[in-house]
Amino acid sequence: MFPLVPGLRMQALCYATASLGAAALYGCSGSSDGAPVTASPDAGAVSTALTGVNLPSGARLDEAFATATADEISAFDKGDQLFDNVFFPADGLGPVYVDVGCGQCHQNGLRGAGLDRRMIAVMADGFTTAADQSLFPYGFEERPLMTAGATIPVLPPDAGALPSGETVKVTIRNPPPIIGRGYMEAVEDSEIQRVEAEQAARTDGIHGHINWVAYASQTVANPAYGTLTPGQMVIGRFGLKARVPTLDDFASDALQNDMGITSPMRPVEIANPNGLLDDEKPGIDTTLDHINTLATYMRLTAIPTRALPAGNGAQLFEQAQCSVCHAPTLHTRSDYPIAELADIDAPIYTDMLVHDFGTVQADGMADGTATSTEFRTAPLIGLRFQFTFLNDGSAHSVQDAIAAHAGEAAGAAQAFANLSASDQATLLTWVEAL
Repeated sequence: MFPLVPGLRMQALCYATASLGAAALYGCSGSSDGAPVTASPDAGAVSTALTGVNLPSGARLDEAFATATADEISAFDKGDQLFDNVFFPADGLGPVYVDVGCGQCHQNGLRGAGLDRRMIAVMADGFTTAADQSLFPYGFEERPLMTAGATIPVLPPDAGALPSGETVKVTIRNPPPIIGRGYMEAVEDSEIQRVEAEQAARTDGIHGHINWVAYASQTVANPAYGTLTPGQMVIGRFGLKARVPTLDDFASDALQNDMGITSPMRPVEIANPNGLLDDEKPGIDTTLDHINTLATYMRLTAIPTRALPAGNGAQLFEQAQCSVCHAPTLHTRSDYPIAELADIDAPIYTDMLVHDFGTVQADGMADGTATSTEFRTAPLIGLRFQFTFLNDGSAHSVQDAIAAHAGEAAGAAQAFANLSASDQATLLTWVEAL
């Protein structure tokens, strides 16, 4: 992987727009070495969703802590540049993939134009996972783009092969923002377990639980943040279902699954219909240092300064039971390697637990101990810069997102509806400032 230079900008634009079905608009004909880069027939339709980001012109959100040291600023800047770089086939892109770089899906620390589509066979109710998933030998993530000799993308299969009543369910997962994620990684395991135990004792049906996941990588990028072994059961923290435990695992997982970039943490190419076992860069594509640089950037990215309005918004947030799942703070480890994040009350507005969110948002997929209807409580960070919400971006206001809360959160949605119009407005204004 290498920094973009002026002579490569159009080629990079071709790659960046190929996933949006817009390659023809820019006259893109192929990869940097002549290998085709092909979008699926419906890729354009997939991309019509808005990025969900509302930033003033020229503004940026991914900033390091104000108190960061010179060394931390240098590491942040290096990771920031690497995060926005674009992969080419010669760097190991593909053979099948979703997008060409981290910044395509997480632009400015929030959401970019990239989308992640998942597919799975479900029963007639539309959300219960079917027993037979043999239609998906290449996994449950759609990978519509190809290079490095691939000629067949990974797309949703024909549901006609399924038993009567079963169907292929295709869902969108909006890329999560990455700002403030170091705070979430720093939270004490015991703190998450404390919240889980407290909710288990509740009588109102709010019973979130930890998503225990098997560590999927082969090693770690930086042992200072902890050493994990393959298969070790750990607390999931990242992703819409909290299936990823650490930020270096998050980076290596995205490189492998979304871009086809292998690393010592994830050394195996993703299975593909052509049966290709490598790409145009023989062997492992990138290094542990690369993974650590990306993870360090995410760890050092600050939560944007909040200017919460005066009034009783915080009290109404608690009264409506929002704070049960969107816990305003969780305490962090005293030994977390980044001093700014160690032994503090992290203002992340999530309990880090997965909850039953009801059948409307259900995706039919299980991740670790999270079921089809369960998702991790979304951290309320940078909401004032977004205009789409929920896992699939289907809500276009905070009020719409609250109304869509079901399952365990149905009581909170009703509590909000029971507020006076004035109190609802006060609460919305307060939440929208987070």
